[in-house]
Amino acid sequence: MADTTTDDLELEPKSSKMPIIIGLVLLLAGGGVGFFVTWSGIIFGHESVEEPMGDEMKDAAPKVVFIPLEPITVSLSPNSQQKHLRFRAQLEVFEKNAKEVEQNIPRVVDVLNGYLRAVEVRDIEDPAALTRLRAQMLRRVQIATGRDRINDLLIMEFVLN
Repeated sequence: MADTTTDDLELEPKSSKMPIIIGLVLLLAGGGVGFFVTWSGIIFGHESVEEPMGDEMKDAAPKVVFIPLEPITVSLSPNSQQKHLRFRAQLEVFEKNAKEVEQNIPRVVDVLNGYLRAVEVRDIEDPAALTRLRAQMLRRVQIATGRDRINDLLIMEFVLN
């Protein structure tokens, strides 16, 4: 048998975890500094464009015109509680496109009439549906009048009776 003594067993010194902790702290600090530097635009930044102020701002903003549409009344299906939908809207148009859009109003009314007649009554009665219906109508009107001529469709009246 071999005698083992404490001299024969050499104890290995415990390795310190301090270098790992310091490395992690430096990694996090470097990442934070890198994020801030790129986010704030110090490096890879964009050139700043000075925005006009005061009266210059009014001149820089494109002017819009609101074109009212004649009210549209649509008959609803016979088995619904309401019999009619009354709809009135205005088109928000850049001033430069107003004349072209006004010439296409009959087409716009036709598109809106066709869409409103095709919509299910349950979709109209849903209170949250107005936003979806508005987006659908705006898209159809934009297609009917040509791209980039109509900015928005403003619903002035949407009444079920």
